[in-house]
Amino acid sequence: MSTIAWTEDTTARSAVWHSENGAPAPARLTTADDSLSADHAFRRIKAGEALLWRGDYNNGRQLLSALGRRADRVRTAQPRAARGLGALYEYERTKRRTRAGILGSVLVELDANNDLDLRRAPDVRAACEAAYGPADRPRVVAFTELLGVLSAYRWQEQGVEVPALGARVYPTYGVFSPTRSEYVDLVAEAPLGPEVRSAFDLGTGTGVLAALLAKRGVAEVVATDINPRALRCAADNARRLGYAKVITVAGPTLYPPGRADLVVCNPPWLPGVPTSDLERGVYDQDQSMLTEFIRDLGAHLTPGGEGWLVLSDLAELLGMRPADHIPNLVDKAGLRVVDTLTTRPRHPRATDRDDPLAAARTAETTTLWRLRLP
Repeated sequence: MSTIAWTEDTTARSAVWHSENGAPAPARLTTADDSLSADHAFRRIKAGEALLWRGDYNNGRQLLSALGRRADRVRTAQPRAARGLGALYEYERTKRRTRAGILGSVLVELDANNDLDLRRAPDVRAACEAAYGPADRPRVVAFTELLGVLSAYRWQEQGVEVPALGARVYPTYGVFSPTRSEYVDLVAEAPLGPEVRSAFDLGTGTGVLAALLAKRGVAEVVATDINPRALRCAADNARRLGYAKVITVAGPTLYPPGRADLVVCNPPWLPGVPTSDLERGVYDQDQSMLTEFIRDLGAHLTPGGEGWLVLSDLAELLGMRPADHIPNLVDKAGLRVVDTLTTRPRHPRATDRDDPLAAARTAETTTLWRLRLP
């Protein structure tokens, strides 16, 4: 746990520094309020300062919007078209990271009760306790991170409707929300015989696939994840949905001990290094989860059992993974593909022609690979 220190009105102050993406505490911190213009704030941040916001809450949000517009205007050389969509994706991700770094330099202080002492600020205590846990001393966080905590808490309170489940699931902060329904629909549609009595759901997240398997009649489901927040979230959703006696949550691990009639895995879809718990649902560092799932699947299947790999081909379309990568992993593991089910994404970006990666997103498909031992 690191500490951040600053001087305010000639008084030395300090607080716990908290960053979900692991950013170090800023070396230079000064206070800022409503008298600060966006241009001046942008220059100070570019010069290496972090700004502890002491002004009006809504004005602080407007400052973030103004800083975002200025960050978007910073010119950066785009990669040559010959380098492909993968290079363009990395360029866009770098731009987003740079923008996030600029906006992340506007900070706020939460007191020892997780309260935010700014004019017109909402009550953030319940959301911060849900995300961070109880506080025993003041802490400083990025204003953008606090907004993310508040947004996640609304998801947690309202839930996300999952049509295939006929119910809502309740994602918590740092757990990827099942808003892309196509992968859930594939698991709902894949053939599931009455002989399937046990299942593993690897990388369960909110536990949505574990709950869907329970709804489809699987008597024993073990849901795993390496993210402790996901384990708590999945257990809570199992309880809410009435499957607490069917679903066992285990981890942090990928495979639990033993074997199952069915092993389901929806790994992160893109190779890359995640920078937060939430990004673990998007990026699979060194493709380790994908590799481990396929490599060790045979050792965790009962005789005649089956593995379901649910994965988008966006990485292949971006040139970030060879087209034959998955078939090669399957062959090397001594498995065979008995069938595939495919669908097209239905999220808004899939049809956004203004997206720099539209060529890949409009061609993207999501596939459920049915794998068995020979």
